[in-house]
Amino acid sequence: MSYLEASDLNALGFNSLGKNVLISSKASIYNPSRISIGDHTRIDDFCILSAGEGGITIGKYVHIACYCCLLGNAPIMLHDFSGLSSRVAIYSSTDDFSGKAMPHPTIPEKFRKVISKPVVLNKHVLVGTGSTILPGVNLGEGVAVGAMSLVDKNCDPFWIYIGIPAKKLKERKRNLLRLEKELLS
Repeated sequence: MSYLEASDLNALGFNSLGKNVLISSKASIYNPSRISIGDHTRIDDFCILSAGEGGITIGKYVHIACYCCLLGNAPIMLHDFSGLSSRVAIYSSTDDFSGKAMPHPTIPEKFRKVISKPVVLNKHVLVGTGSTILPGVNLGEGVAVGAMSLVDKNCDPFWIYIGIPAKKLKERKRNLLRLEKELLS
């Protein structure tokens, strides 16, 4: 994997950019002036970050694996120590698929109904490969989402969720909080 040089990262014009940030030269970044990235963050090959009006905020020590997609008009926030496995999709906007309006971006706005709501992944959230997070979802601190899950509702802190739609499976250990303090001291 080849990463952009510091000069290339700075030239993109991010809203803010931390230190030790690695972004693949094969990632696609749209509206970088609405994207903030914290220290020690890595974004791998073939990721798409498309920031709408609400922007994308990525904390410190965040990993976004290959083929992930973050897009939408409302804010998307990934707090410190969160991570996305490959092929995770996070949407802060979606078309109304009820049939009351016409979906997709080729249709003029007056015939569409787009729903936009913030998406928040709090500290220590992990999302398994192939999962999708829908608009308006808040994943509490320490949540782990199993592979191939569809998250359409808020998730309580330190629980593991799996399935379509995602449901609580079991509590997650909190040892990582002690390890975080050790790392940062």
